[in-house]
This record gives sequence, C-alpha cells and structure tokens, in this order.
Amino acid sequence: MNDIVISGTGLYTPSQSISNEELVQSYNAYVEAHNRDNADAIAVGEMPALDPSSAEFIEKASGIKSRYVMDKEGILDPARMVPSLPDRPNDTQSIQCEMAVTAALEAMSQAGKTAADIDAVIVACSNLQRAYPAIAVEIQDALGIEGYGFDMNVACSSATFGIQQARDMVSSGSARCVLMLNPEICSGHLNFQDRDSHFIFGDVCTAVIVERADTAESGEQFLIVDSKLQTIYSNNIRNNFGFLNRADESGVGARDKLFVQEGRKVFKEVCPAVASQISSQLEALSIQPSSLKRLWLHQANLSMNQLIAKRVLGREASDDEAPTILDEYANTSSAGSVIAFHKHRADFSPGDRGVLCSFGAGYSIGSVVLEKR
Repeated sequence: MNDIVISGTGLYTPSQSISNEELVQSYNAYVEAHNRDNADAIAVGEMPALDPSSAEFIEKASGIKSRYVMDKEGILDPARMVPSLPDRPNDTQSIQCEMAVTAALEAMSQAGKTAADIDAVIVACSNLQRAYPAIAVEIQDALGIEGYGFDMNVACSSATFGIQQARDMVSSGSARCVLMLNPEICSGHLNFQDRDSHFIFGDVCTAVIVERADTAESGEQFLIVDSKLQTIYSNNIRNNFGFLNRADESGVGARDKLFVQEGRKVFKEVCPAVASQISSQLEALSIQPSSLKRLWLHQANLSMNQLIAKRVLGREASDDEAPTILDEYANTSSAGSVIAFHKHRADFSPGDRGVLCSFGAGYSIGSVVLEKR
C-alpha cells in the first residue's frame, strides 16, 4: 500500500465576530421582552419565565469567549436572532462555495497543487445549504477541477470521515489527489433563543489536501499512519430539519428543527468512548501515548477535551499537547479539529506524531494518527 499524506490545509475565517458579552446583551434583551410580553401567563403558571444569561456562565460552561459568524447583525437583533443571509441567484457562487474556495486556495498553495493536479472534491460538513446540485460539484467548477465531487455528512465528525474517504480514494487509485472541504455555517442551525446552547457554535471553513506521498511536493507533509471510524446511534444530539418538514405543517418552526442536545448525557457517554477509541487505536499500532506530541481534538467543549486528553495520556495535558481554538472560534462542528491542526503543527519535526480526532452527533467518532515526514 502506498503511503498517503496530508500535504496542505487551508482556513477561511469570517470577518465578523461576536463576543460573549455581545451575545448575552442580545439574549437578555430577548428574555426581558419575552417575560414582559407574557407576564400574565407567567404569573398564573401557564409558562415559565426565561432566565437571563451571562458571559461568565458561557465561558465556565464551555470555555468559549467568542465566535466568528457570516452575519452578526441578524443574530444580535433581539427581534430576529437569526443570521441574515439572502438567497443568491443560481448563477452566483453559493455562500458555502465562496467560503470553500478561499480555504481551498490556501490548501492548494501549501501543497503546491493546481486544479489540474486534483481529481476529486469532497464537501464534508454538518449542514448543506441545498439538496442538489452538490456543493462539492459547484466548488469543483469554481476551481476548474476535472474529475468528480460529492457531499457527505457525519455531523461534527465529517472532516475525519472525509479524510478517511479521501485516503481510500487515493489508495484505490480512483483519484491521485483529493481536496476535502468543511464549509460550516453553524449559526444557521443554532437556536439563539435557547440559553443552554445559543453560545455554542461559530462559522468557518477548512480544507485538506490528501495525496500519495510519492506525488507530494509540499515542504510540510503528514503521513496518515492510520484512521479509525465509529458510529453509535443516539438521539442526544439531533436536528430534525429536512425536506419532509413541509409535509407536516404542525412541526414547521419547532425547536427540534434546529440543533438540540442533552448536554450532560453527551458528556458522560462520548468522552469515555472517544478516549477508548484513541487508546485502542494507539495500542494496535504499538504507539505509546507518551510518545505523542499533540492531540488535535474536536473543539466542542473545553472540559470534554481536557477529560479525553487526560484519559489518553494518563495525566493532565498541557495547552501545547491539546491546543484549544474554541475560545476564539467556538464549536465549528467538523472544522474544529482541522483548525487546531492547521494552527498548531509548525513545530513538528520528522517522526513526531499526533492524533486528529473528532466526535459528535450520531454518535460519531473519527481518529486519524499522523506522523510528520
């Protein structure tokens, strides 16, 4: 089997950012208006009063301090609390395509690749802005890539599952080089009126180039030593938005048509499963956890990452061993672990190893062992 490498990555970061303080100001204005407008019903117990939030609560619960978004104004308007992203004409690049092209060009530059070198495009993310044509095919056209493209969704694990698909495609010979993209507009499926989750997500796009080692020309290559995927069915993270919603008018606009989760159950069930998968994978490869230089973990919650890293390493991990980007970016779904990899790998020397790992709805877990060449 030929060695397969990651030879470049790219990152698109929106120009607009929302701090916890700004988000709380908007949310609390909504709460105040809701409680005032429904004072009579609240007084007789027909509905509960909503509780205000605070920046301190958000940071303590998640480790998040801010998030980048595609539209700030619509989110922070207490009378709207939804991003304002107008439909574009069909002959204009879609939002996800535009994001992805920017990230792709950086990854291609890092890898020293042109459109002629790439045979396939994968878009792997938690939400797609349309059913068809595939966003991947639109990006393929925008970049002038011949070959084929397709979209896939494994929620927050989409990137690691996408890397596995790209590796298999290159290994089988169906593609020489694959561009894998994660255009995440998480603000579009987030309920900004929900105190427990309105702060969780941000928007971003990441890109990864996967190819055979013998065709790679990048000065920075990471061998894909191994990848492991796992899915376990659970309703504890769910989004029921879909094309059949209009077939039942009673459910249109219901809360379950946006992101919902049972956070405590997710923490309790996912953390040990992720740590167990990484540990068993390393054991099968005869790699000691102590030899790892870094864990690029899914950026969902700081406490989750600290617990997973501790279970894998057998001790508390330093900030350098398990870097955090969620304080600035929040949870960017599938893109989070790739952002961590993109920003925290420059200090690797040949032979240094790390694990890129994502986890989320499904449940889904993907872990990729990487070694600097």
